[in-house]
Amino acid sequence: MLKRLIAGLTLAALAAITFVLPASAAAPKTYQVTGPVLEITSDTIVVQKGKDRWEIGRDAATKVTGDLKVGAKVTIEYRMTAATVEVKADKAPAAKAGKGKTGSR
Repeated sequence: MLKRLIAGLTLAALAAITFVLPASAAAPKTYQVTGPVLEITSDTIVVQKGKDRWEIGRDAATKVTGDLKVGAKVTIEYRMTAATVEVKADKAPAAKAGKGKTGSR
């Protein structure tokens, strides 16, 4: 009976690890930017960081805690996600000048 309990717990732990690891490994790294809010639109928040102006996209899933308004100091956690990827064709290899030729007469 004890062996079955241990085997069942081991199997449950392995199953949990199997489902949790791929989900956490797939998420891109998170970054933060902190500064005063310059502008707010329905799909962006613009923050001043030093001399730089950071425009961060947002959507309905973006969690906002507190009163988000222009001038408020905020810390935004974000992820970098590709919007599009364009693969360029390889260039043809350039012929090397003079290779395989003998000297001139």
